[in-house]
Amino acid sequence: MRNNLKGIDVFVAAAEASSFAQAAEKLHITRSAVGKSIARLEERLGVVLFQRTTRSQSLTDEGALFYDHCLRAMEQIQAGEALLETGKWQMTGRLRVSMPTLFGHLCVAPILIELAKAHPELDLDLSFSDRSVDLVEERFDLAVRVGTLPNSSGLVARPLGEHRMAFCASPAYLSRCGEPATYEELERHKALAYTRFGQVHRWPVIVDGQRVELQPAVRLLSDDLSALMDAAVADLGVAWLPYWLVRDALRGGALRELLPDRPGVIFPIQAVWPYTLHLPLKVRAAVDALLEHLPARLAVVEARM
Repeated sequence: MRNNLKGIDVFVAAAEASSFAQAAEKLHITRSAVGKSIARLEERLGVVLFQRTTRSQSLTDEGALFYDHCLRAMEQIQAGEALLETGKWQMTGRLRVSMPTLFGHLCVAPILIELAKAHPELDLDLSFSDRSVDLVEERFDLAVRVGTLPNSSGLVARPLGEHRMAFCASPAYLSRCGEPATYEELERHKALAYTRFGQVHRWPVIVDGQRVELQPAVRLLSDDLSALMDAAVADLGVAWLPYWLVRDALRGGALRELLPDRPGVIFPIQAVWPYTLHLPLKVRAAVDALLEHLPARLAVVEARM
């Protein structure tokens, strides 16, 4: 089998140096050996990696792309060596993760912070945004996304759990306005509605196996789920909110779940990352940590009690 790693260390050294002569000095080989190694690599790959003049050298677009992949490969090799030497993962470098704002703050970030505490050489770059970022263009290692994913070539997805919702209101509001026993009665209540990008989210429910949207009169609009929960606790109306947000309020009695035995709409939660032949250890560890700890934060059993 052909050794596809041959010359990679020379290429990386040359890419990071200002000249082949400087790379040769770093590697303790001759300048001629560096030049021949790069030439053989360019011939094997079928591309030009460097733009060279008598005074300077720089990577071509193909060379820069190849250099980026080589760095990732060398990082994995170094992590593998550390694994064999110490008997445990020694993750190093920066893990850049995108996640929804509120869900990320409450459910995802705490798990990743604990992962970083267990691996002192692992740095985190956490980005909170409700827009769907371009992982490749914006150089993210990983994203956590809620809802159905669009078809995206070049991305890999791993299910992490399910995002369940609850209709809820305060005991005082229900005492004043009555507790609904059907969806028809629920639709006559005042809604505390979520809006995003100028669009009001209706209340989706499942009736006879089909998704139907209720359209109650809206008492309050907000693009912040925490504000909707606060309004519900303050007796303003009925809100449709995720269990991970309202669990403590339900458990403590500040809110009461409505129609808990009716089937609800479920949103998948997934980890997404750019396709790579060998998944970096830091990404694998982050996904494993989320798989292990996120379900407890999404659980609804206690909230339904």
